[in-house]
Amino acid sequence: MVTAVLAVTASAAPAPPFRPSLAAARFSPVAGPSDRFRTQACGLRCWIAAKVKFQKALKRHGWQVQRKLEVLGDESGGETANASSDASDSSVNEENSMHLGVNHSEAEPPVVKEDLVLFDHFDDESDSVPPLCIAVIGATGELAKTKVFPALFALYYSGFLPQNVAIFGYSRKTLADEDLRYIIEANLTCRVDHHENCEEKLKEFLKRTYYIDAGHDNKDGMEKLNSKMAHIEGTHAANRIFYLAVPQEALLDVALPLANSAQTKRGWNRIIIEKPFGFTSLSSQRDTESLLSRFEEKQIYRIDHLLGKDLIENLTVLRFSNLVFEPLWSRTYIRNVQVIFSEETATEIQGRYFGNYGIIRDIVHSHILQTIALFAMEPPVSLDGEDIRDEKVKVLRSIRKVDFEDVVLGQLKDTSSKVDRHTKSMTPTYFAAAMYIDNARWDGVPFLIKTGMGLMKNRAEIRIQFRHVPGNIYRERIGHDIDLDTNELVLRDLPEEAILLKVNNKVPGLGLQLDASELNLLYRDRYDVEVPGSYEHLLLDVLDGDNHLFMRSDELAAAWNVLAPVIHEIDQNRVAPELYEAGDKGPVNAYYLAAKHGVRWDDDW
Repeated sequence: MVTAVLAVTASAAPAPPFRPSLAAARFSPVAGPSDRFRTQACGLRCWIAAKVKFQKALKRHGWQVQRKLEVLGDESGGETANASSDASDSSVNEENSMHLGVNHSEAEPPVVKEDLVLFDHFDDESDSVPPLCIAVIGATGELAKTKVFPALFALYYSGFLPQNVAIFGYSRKTLADEDLRYIIEANLTCRVDHHENCEEKLKEFLKRTYYIDAGHDNKDGMEKLNSKMAHIEGTHAANRIFYLAVPQEALLDVALPLANSAQTKRGWNRIIIEKPFGFTSLSSQRDTESLLSRFEEKQIYRIDHLLGKDLIENLTVLRFSNLVFEPLWSRTYIRNVQVIFSEETATEIQGRYFGNYGIIRDIVHSHILQTIALFAMEPPVSLDGEDIRDEKVKVLRSIRKVDFEDVVLGQLKDTSSKVDRHTKSMTPTYFAAAMYIDNARWDGVPFLIKTGMGLMKNRAEIRIQFRHVPGNIYRERIGHDIDLDTNELVLRDLPEEAILLKVNNKVPGLGLQLDASELNLLYRDRYDVEVPGSYEHLLLDVLDGDNHLFMRSDELAAAWNVLAPVIHEIDQNRVAPELYEAGDKGPVNAYYLAAKHGVRWDDDW
C-alpha cells in the first residue's frame, strides 16, 4: 500500500529566511539565477514524476491512497486546502517526510516542494485511510465459518485489507467475542506459499474480530452492531461492508433493519447478498424493490462464488487481449458453445436445497447465464463494472424463449435417507438445455448447457467448437466423422485449470496421416503459485468497488425472464425428472438433445 503526499507551497508575500533540511541540502542552489533555475526545474520534474506515480497508485489502490494538497501561507496565517473527501486533517508528518526545498529571494515565484511518504501498512492511529468494518451476518453458519471468514483472513494476511480493519460476527446465538474466535479459528489457515508470520497474523486477525448477539429482534441487534462499530471507528471517516450469509427467506428480515440502523453516514456502505436470488420471478422482483427502497443499486453486490473463478475472468482477457481470437468470436466461425458444470459430491442436494430451490435457481440462474453473458457480450466501452454490466444485460435480453422440448431434467437416484425423504418434490438436480441468442453476432449458434450434482466427476469448462473448413482438401484423410477433427477451444477450471486448443496436424513418419492434438496450457505447470479462492477474489472486488462480476437488478430480472417459463412449465405440469445413478454421466436424454442441435457432447466426464 502506498501513500503519496504532495505539498505545494506558495507565498505571495516576502518569505522568511529558509533553512533547508539535511535531505534537501543536496538540492539547494549555491550561486546565481541560472543555478536557481536549474534547481527549480529539477524540483518541478521530480514533482511531475511523483504525481504520475501517485496517479498510478491511486488507479490501482484507490481505497488505499489518499491525496493531500496544502497551500501554506506565511507566518501571519495561510489558507489550507485539503483535496481528500475522506479526511479533514491536512497536516504533514515531518518525521516521515522527505522535504525538497529551494532557497530563493523575495521576488522569486512560488517554488514547488514535494513530500513523498511510503508506507507498507497503515497503522491504527493513521488518518490516511478510513477504518473499514466488515460484518458477517449469520456468523455461526457453515458458509460463514468455512468460506467467508477464511477468505477475509487470507486477504488480511496478504495485505489487501487495510490495517485499521475490524471484523464483526452477528447471529442470534449467545456467544462472547472469544467464543466466535474459537469457532472460526479452526478454519483459518495460511496458503502453502504464504506461511511466513502466519501465527502472528492469525493472532492479529482474531484480536480484530468481535461478536454481536442479535437476540430475537434484528432492529435491536443492528443498533448494537452500529454502536459497536461506531465505538471502534471513533471520530474518523469510516466504510462498512455487510455480508449477508443468511437463507433467502431471511434476507429482508435482516437487510431492512440493517439499512435503517447500521449504515455509516461518514463513508460508503456495501451489502453482499448470497444466491439464490429469489424463488420465483415475482418474489425476486419484490425483494429487489424492497432493497432498492433502502439501498442504492451501487451498494448491492449479489455474489455467486462460482463467478470468482479464474475461468470466468479469463473469458474477457482471452478474447479482448488476443487478436487471434477476437475476429473468430461470432457465428461466422463458431458452430456451437458448450457450458458444462458438474459436481461429484451430492452434499449440496440434501435437505433444503434438494427440496426447494434446486439446480435451476441455484446454478443456472446465476452462474450459467452470467457465464454465457460474459462470453457472448459485445466489447464494452471500458473495463468499468457498469460498462460491462450494460453489455451483459443486452445478451440476457436477447436470449430466445427456451422451448421446453429443448430441456432435459434429471434427479439423483439415491437410497440414503438424507435424500429419499425429499424426492417427492421432484426438484431437479440436473439440467441441460439448448439456448439461442437472437442478435447479429450469435444468430443460429446453439449454446448447450449441462449442469448436475452427484455426477461422475467435478467438471467446469467452456467448450467452443468451430465450424468445418470449407472445401477441406484433407477430407479424405480425416474420414467420414469430421466432427472428431473439429477445432475446439476449451477453457477449463475443473478438474484442473487449463486452456486447451484442439488442432489437426500430420503424424510424424512416412505417408500422410492426420491426428487431432491439443495445445495445452496447464496452469500448474506454467504458474508456480497457489490460486486464491473465489471468495477472496470476489470480496476484494467488493472492497475495490468493482462490480462487474455481480448481478445488477436489471440483469437479475432478465435472467428470470429466461428461466421463469421453464420453471412454470415444470411446476404446472408436475414434470417428472429422469432419474440417474450417483457417479453416472446423467440422463441419457441429454445426448439426444445435443444430437438434435448438431452437437457432440465431450464424453470425458
